[in-house]
Amino acid sequence: MDETTPSSPAPAIIHTVGDPGSRKRLTPPAAVHYPGTGLFDHIARVVCLADCMPRKELFEAWETARRTRRRLHGGRVVDMAAGHGLLAFMMLLIDDTSPCAIAVDIRKPAMHDKLAAAFVAEWPHLAGRVTFIEGRLETVELFPTDVVVSAHACGHLTDHILDMAIAARAAVSVLPCCHVTYAHHPLVSWMAPDLCVDVDRAHRLMAAGYEVRAQLIPEAVTPKNRLLIGSPTKKPPQHPRHARGRWAAPPPLK
Repeated sequence: MDETTPSSPAPAIIHTVGDPGSRKRLTPPAAVHYPGTGLFDHIARVVCLADCMPRKELFEAWETARRTRRRLHGGRVVDMAAGHGLLAFMMLLIDDTSPCAIAVDIRKPAMHDKLAAAFVAEWPHLAGRVTFIEGRLETVELFPTDVVVSAHACGHLTDHILDMAIAARAAVSVLPCCHVTYAHHPLVSWMAPDLCVDVDRAHRLMAAGYEVRAQLIPEAVTPKNRLLIGSPTKKPPQHPRHARGRWAAPPPLK
């Protein structure tokens, strides 16, 4: 190309109707795009009528919840860094053997109350079963019978959630994002820096005596699509120096 020829503009990203990665808010008219009789379409219609959430977050919560419930059943659900709390509601709807769910975040979004009202109106048996706690994650005491979940807790917050779950011997499922990477990680020549971080997280769970499953949600929903599921076993944890090596131990949260 001649130096005087202007470069072509980058192609625009166009989100089509129903594009799961769209950040466009779901509104009541969009409910017609989910006419099915299955649980996902039913939930999607309720979210549309609530008129408060981007389409992307509906799909992220669904893909996380349904894969998690294939491995982790029952238990009190603890949705950490919960945001709107949709994941907590989905976990109860997919597996109603859970008695209740707690959604915890530093601030409760305005959309939570609207979303909660819409879900309870459609599924009255959910009334009083999802509690939102506004505060730090440590506000909630975890127990071995809990199922801890988190979708896109940023950076070291995911590591903090894993640490809390491991300390309580609770089952855990996280969909990390905003990875804090290390340029000199020993595996960085083999794999992307953010993948190195998630490999360390999987190793940390295994070293703590967890059975680990690594899964992917569709990339069309989010490029940060690695789902890490850990279930505690009776296997004794390894020595702490193996579980929290140089690369597996991020700086503690301030």
